Order: sequence, then structure tokens, then C-alpha cells
Amino acid sequence: MTSTPRTLTLAWLGLVVLTLAGALLGERSTPGIWTTLVIAAVMAIKGRLVIDHFLELGNAHIRIRRLVRLYACVLPALAVITALFGPHIARLTTL
Repeated sequence: MTSTPRTLTLAWLGLVVLTLAGALLGERSTPGIWTTLVIAAVMAIKGRLVIDHFLELGNAHIRIRRLVRLYACVLPALAVITALFGPHIARLTTL
């Protein structure tokens, strides 16, 4: 996928808005599962924007593109899993 200067600018502005919204959310919200879910969604959206518009994977092999896109979905999912099961995961991984 070839991005035009206009789409790159819009993607960049979207990243800035999402970053500022995330900072505001971090300052004003109370910790909880809903906050974690919103943050995970923002992580996924920002990851997809960066992958699609700034990593220039348009000419890369389809498997590489899919793996990188999967990475952007797995990390937010792991953040949610950690928020839900953090103490249990810590017990399982303690030496």
C-alpha cells in the first residue's frame, strides 16, 4: 500500500490525537478493566496506523505483513490478560 502525503498526515494526526487522549485517560481515569480495555483498543489502533502507513510493508511478502499486523493485535490482548490475571501469572513465573 502506497500512502500519499495526505494519508500520512492524517495518520500522523490520528496518532497525535490518540496519544493525547491516552495521556488524558491515564491522568483522569480510575484503574479498572474498562480503562484497560480502552487503552488496549488505543494500542491496537495506533499499532495498525503505524504498520499500515509508516513501516512501508506494502511490498513485503504477505506473511511478513500478516505477522506484523498480528503482533499489533497480540500486544493489546496480552495487556488485557495481564490486567486480568497479573497476580496469577506472577505466581506461575516466580522462581
